[in-house]
Amino acid sequence: MTSNFRPSGARLWDSLMEFSRIGATAKGGNNRQTLTDLDAEARALLQRQAEAAGATLTLDRVGNMVLTRPGRDPGRKPVAIGSHLDTQPTGGKFDGVLGVLTGLEILRALDEAGIETEAPIALVNWTNEEGARFSPPMMGSGAAMGIFPEAEVLAKTDSAGATFGGELSRIGWAGTADPAALQDLEAYFEVHIEQGPVLEKLGLDVGIITHALAQHWFEVTVTGDEAHGGSAMAGRRDAMMGASEMMLAIERAALAAGARATVGRLTVHPDSRNVVPGRIWFSLDTRHDDEHKLAALAETLRAEAAAIGTRRGIAIAVEDFWISPATPFDSALVTRLREAAVARGTRFQEMPTAIGHDAVYCARRVPSVMVFVPCHGGISHNEAESITPEWAEAGLLVMADAVLATAGVARA
Repeated sequence: MTSNFRPSGARLWDSLMEFSRIGATAKGGNNRQTLTDLDAEARALLQRQAEAAGATLTLDRVGNMVLTRPGRDPGRKPVAIGSHLDTQPTGGKFDGVLGVLTGLEILRALDEAGIETEAPIALVNWTNEEGARFSPPMMGSGAAMGIFPEAEVLAKTDSAGATFGGELSRIGWAGTADPAALQDLEAYFEVHIEQGPVLEKLGLDVGIITHALAQHWFEVTVTGDEAHGGSAMAGRRDAMMGASEMMLAIERAALAAGARATVGRLTVHPDSRNVVPGRIWFSLDTRHDDEHKLAALAETLRAEAAAIGTRRGIAIAVEDFWISPATPFDSALVTRLREAAVARGTRFQEMPTAIGHDAVYCARRVPSVMVFVPCHGGISHNEAESITPEWAEAGLLVMADAVLATAGVARA
């Protein structure tokens, strides 16, 4: 590795604290939702700082920012580093932004050292990774990688009826470049907090991510009959009790299959204190390493729904909402990260991600890989989200070495 290439963990930490002031919350977190004025402020700061390190901005039609430092070889595709600046409404200071600012610090270190790489290096800020304001998540990378039609993304609305495309224009970050151009990358790297407790519990510095779990999301509708709260319980067609039994069946089946299952949203009709509910709707998120076992879990859940429905005289519909296959990350890039970690004496383990990230969509079109750093207690999407400067630096240094090895140092 080039001896004068010295990415600074201290400067990365200072940058994290600087960006955390944009949309800071009273409890120490961040509310910097996508396509808000605060998002625009963070984008402008990133642009200024990356351009000061020799990068040039390209902005595409869904607002993805690409800040590129040129390489010597015009035939080489860019080696990209990225993540996202947007947050949840009660988000933390590190989710997403750590990956963006790790890329910024690599650009700064290259600029300071006067190093010319063979391939260009691009820093990417993906639009709307979180999906908090406009759903679904990962729209910027999804549009770029051909997962979502661009027109569909631009037409999405938030809870107030504002459109994605309208808000992108309003804050001044609608570009003209084709998002699909981001499929033409040599490699994509992303650093992210783990959003889980494994690395901290094991006393490790980083995780090298080998693959993303398969995901199968459902919408479940339980239909019975409304009745007065004072009516006899025997003979009721109570949708709430049926939904409760179904949720317990989901838990049992997921545990037996070694899967992960989450009921995250629920609505009740007619939502009155003294009325037996006639309809319950809830979301269901299931995840597993093995797509076949995940498919078998889906069949088990549908059988449970039918049995509970028959027993209770209600109807339970389990409908597909979204399916994402298990996604491997590039084995050569995994090896490169492993070699970088070993060379630096960084404590690591290889592991999957159970959470969707922009890198997961990128991996369908571009050789991609991720590095996780620990977060205290595995807490994320929470204002209490916390990491240490040492963890941030460990992720930075392993990533920087792998990125430079991939892009190559131009020789005189």
